[in-house]
Amino acid sequence: MEQFFLALIGFSGGFIVAGGVVALMVGLGIITRFIGISRTAKHIRGVEDAILLGAAVGTIVTVFSFQLPVGAWVLAVAGLFMGIFVGGWIMALAEVVNVFPVYCRRLGITKGTSWIVITLAAGKTLGSLLHFYMRWGKG
Repeated sequence: MEQFFLALIGFSGGFIVAGGVVALMVGLGIITRFIGISRTAKHIRGVEDAILLGAAVGTIVTVFSFQLPVGAWVLAVAGLFMGIFVGGWIMALAEVVNVFPVYCRRLGITKGTSWIVITLAAGKTLGSLLHFYMRWGKG
């Protein structure tokens, strides 16, 4: 009986968090922006299915902690796509709260804003690669 209630609480918490994530994605317009930029509006159902499948597989792999029998190249491709997705989230959030225009106005920067964004993205990418290469996350 105790296990049932723990499962119910965990399941309910997952629904709340998932609802918040979906609300944030819709509020920021991340999916519509990705589809607009990639010009793939005719494949909207496939994009939605891929997001749902990715969330479900990611949850299952995280919760049950089992290893998938795939090669290093699959992990590299998956990591690339995950990084692009998270980077898109970060940029969409920064765009919504107008981080870059506010900073540029405060610092008096009138030219080179695109280079600032590119160097931020490159720095984040290099920092992530260094983090994984040096295995800093391992205890």
